[in-house]
Formats: sequence, C-alpha cells, structure tokens
Amino acid sequence: MSEALVTISPAARGKILELMKSEGREGLVLRMAVAGRGAGGFQYRLAFAPESERAPADPMFEAGGFSVVLEAASVESLRGASIDYVDSAYGSGFKIDNPNPLWSDPTAQAVQKVLDDDINPAVASHGGHVALLEVKDSVAYIQLGGGCQGCGMVDVTLKQGIEVRIREAVPAIREIVDTTDHAGGKNPYYQPSKGGQSPYA
Repeated sequence: MSEALVTISPAARGKILELMKSEGREGLVLRMAVAGRGAGGFQYRLAFAPESERAPADPMFEAGGFSVVLEAASVESLRGASIDYVDSAYGSGFKIDNPNPLWSDPTAQAVQKVLDDDINPAVASHGGHVALLEVKDSVAYIQLGGGCQGCGMVDVTLKQGIEVRIREAVPAIREIVDTTDHAGGKNPYYQPSKGGQSPYA
C-alpha cells in the first residue's frame, strides 16, 4: 500500500461504501484518474473495478473500508486533491477540490492562459467555449463546445481568431488541431446554412 495521495471526507467515504456495497461484488477498488481537461478544469473518472485490473505502476492506498487506486499517469495531477460528497437542495454528488495546476508543461500553461484571458471571453459572447486537450510535439489540440460546436462560422473563428491569438502569444506552437465533432453540435450559435458572424470576424 502507498501513502494516501488523495483525502476522502467522511461523507464521501460513506457514500462510496454505500455504492460499493450495492455493486454486490467482492474485491472491488475505487479507481480514480484524470480523464481530461476542459473549460471548467480537470475532468475526472471514478469507477469501481476489480483490484486484479490494477497495473503494477498504479499506487493503491487504504481509505477506511475500501482501497483507492490512482492511474499512474494521473498521480501528479491528483496528488493532494480531496473528495467530498455534497447533498443539498441544489443537488447531490461528489466534489473534488484539486490544488494542482491544469498543466505542468510551460507551453501548455501559456496556451491555457491565452484561452482563459483572451479567447474564451470572446467566444463566450456567442455561448461558446474552447478547451485545451493536449499539447504534443508543438501541436495544440483543442475542442470547441457550446455555441461554437457546429457553428456555421467556426472556420472563421478558428483561423482568424483562435489560431492567430495562440500563435502570436505562444510561438512554440506550430499548429492548432480542432478535434471537435461539429456534426454533433446541439445548439450552434449560427446554423451552417444561415451564415452569421464570428466573434473574430
């Protein structure tokens, strides 16, 4: 067993034990990982899984009645985080407070700053947002959501706005790749057939 890398509140512990019992299976652990990063911060994956599926590099620690396994690739992003369970008139669910920065890579941090300070405030006027998924080999992979997903002016927003702003501020980035499934947009700001104006036009 490793040291406890994540703090679990009594309320969260009780709820996890309740849910684990309802699974009706023995030998389960709580697996935790960072699944991605979005406009709201880290995105997490919490799931029950057999301990036998734990990889040798995945740290495991006791949490008071059950064990927690962190995926090795997520350890540094999860170290020092705390899990609570909130049940109020506004809803219930697990709440994770994480003191770690979204990115440890300086280039990714610089791109995120451009998104936070410049790009997202601009596209927010059209109900959109842009999330950084990854920076690899000088390529920034992004995903557009909200009113930007499926918008008829997305090419203008991407080429004349997002790409220009990121490249000006972060010269280390040579390419920006939009990974968005625009065909799946449920509420685009401008329907492709109707045209419209990009916030960067």
